[in-house]
Amino acid sequence: MTLLILFITLFAGMLILYHHLVYPVLLKLLAKWRVRNELSEPSREPECTSFPFITVVVPCYNEAAVIAEKMRNFTFLDYPADRFCVRFINDGSTDQTQSIFQKTILEPGFTGLNITMIQHRDNRGKVARINEALAAIEDGLVVLSDTSALISMDAFQIIAQRFQNPKVGVVAGTYQILVPGSRGESAYWQYQTKIKAMESALGSAIGAHGALYGFRRALFEPLPVDTINDDFILPMEIVKKGYQCEYVNDIVAVELEQASLHLDQRRRVRISMGNMQQAIRLKGLLNPRLGGVAFNFASGKFLRAWMPLILLVFFTGTLVLSAQSGFFASLALLQVLAYSLAALKQLLPNLKWPKPIQLLHYLVSGHVSNGIGSLYYFCNRKSGAPWSRVKASSGAQHYIPVSILFSKRLVDFCLASLGVLITLPVWLLIGLAIKLESRGPVFFRQMRVGRILPDRAELFMMIKFRTMVQDAEKETGAVWAQDRDPRITRVGWFLRKTRLDELPQLLNVIKGEMSLIGPRPERPGIGGRLDAAIPYYAERTCFVSPGITGFAQVHQGYDTCLDDVKSKLLYDHAYAIALSRFRAWLLMDLMVIYKTLLVMVLGKGR
Repeated sequence: MTLLILFITLFAGMLILYHHLVYPVLLKLLAKWRVRNELSEPSREPECTSFPFITVVVPCYNEAAVIAEKMRNFTFLDYPADRFCVRFINDGSTDQTQSIFQKTILEPGFTGLNITMIQHRDNRGKVARINEALAAIEDGLVVLSDTSALISMDAFQIIAQRFQNPKVGVVAGTYQILVPGSRGESAYWQYQTKIKAMESALGSAIGAHGALYGFRRALFEPLPVDTINDDFILPMEIVKKGYQCEYVNDIVAVELEQASLHLDQRRRVRISMGNMQQAIRLKGLLNPRLGGVAFNFASGKFLRAWMPLILLVFFTGTLVLSAQSGFFASLALLQVLAYSLAALKQLLPNLKWPKPIQLLHYLVSGHVSNGIGSLYYFCNRKSGAPWSRVKASSGAQHYIPVSILFSKRLVDFCLASLGVLITLPVWLLIGLAIKLESRGPVFFRQMRVGRILPDRAELFMMIKFRTMVQDAEKETGAVWAQDRDPRITRVGWFLRKTRLDELPQLLNVIKGEMSLIGPRPERPGIGGRLDAAIPYYAERTCFVSPGITGFAQVHQGYDTCLDDVKSKLLYDHAYAIALSRFRAWLLMDLMVIYKTLLVMVLGKGR
């Protein structure tokens, strides 16, 4: 057993070193060797002798702050006005995006330019709109660009020049942030730019920056509408066909939006969800026949998606082996020190930290975001969900730090999985008791309201052990809980007193629909009526998953009247406030767990 742990730990350690240190150095050496060989040959770079027609597609959603500057950017491009057109795809924006477009297009500089906006009332999602827009384009070159990114004056000329090489299927530009949110973020994007340039030197860049890239329309195939990182999957699907993705430093896209700490963290979580998605969907890129593409993908994006798990395995392995080896004890201590410094930077962001600690924090927080994104992807996969670009203006979404989101989800997943394994024998006994006493199914399923998000309220099917007679609400409908409810069976009374009826909700927790601790999940119909009767009722689950138990549940039993709901609402909002600080959240969750165990052991569930 010890030998197996040793092998797994050493293997994980080698993967960590390879991904972070060996691969960048090896990539740099190989790229230099490739460039040196090319320089020894006569230059065959084609000149731009023609101007192929370019269709620019700019998906937009609530872009009022930047759309005017984006439009004016096209008036300064050094490319014949009759050889390109721009299509802004407005995916159901709820701000002034359309009115600002209509006002700006009347400015004198737009005379002779083919720039239009395709307006959609409903919000279907970025990828769905890209698929629709490209279906209307028959041939030629297509350029995709973000509304918040300004592109360099000669970008289209360089793109046209590069596509004169028939082997090139995608041309990507470099990405710069006008006002970096942090030193770590600035260093990260500089590093990514160098990596992509070196990947391109080996034959093909791995993915593109969504701010600006072009491709041949004939090579495009519609993407699944649930695609997250479309700027990676779209180019790499073309690369899989044998074409190159060329990364050109002379093509520049400048990001206008300034990234705050919370904005950057949320963006990284979403990108990380896409990293795991693309690692699974594009596993065909690992085929050795693809040469440099397979090498770059496996060493970079593929390993990065799994790196949080690899880091966790390595840390656990060094802890286990530290009792037998001073070497592994030292490795474990170094990891604890590194993670502690990163955590201190996270908890005390306003202090002046040395540059190495800032870079360490950005690296560690990136892997934390990667872990959160991977968990979200596996537990909350949705098809074709409407998109909402991460924006600094949406401050209401920022009150839960990423460290708490990650820790809470990790604890939920681990404890719920362990709880299911430990209590499975109890499930069998409870199921048998329910079937022996009354007719009907063992489990009770009902639609409940989950998190409230800016663009939607999540719904899920909650599962519990049945505690009432079958079709209990057929005659009465939904009613308040009663002290001696005749609909509750004898087994049901016991299950409610001990809270054992809620054990199956551990499955909801594993799937990411619920949390172990949070507000009580309400039914959509009742929740709507309560929201109309009680101010700020719906906000109690704003970005907070409902829980099996909670701060409100351990202080009060089932709701018997409207006043009970109002009283619980205070506890729910108090819990939401605790989620804004790591220490407050941790202490409150420990207190709720302690009181929940008391309720179960003493049979005081109400």
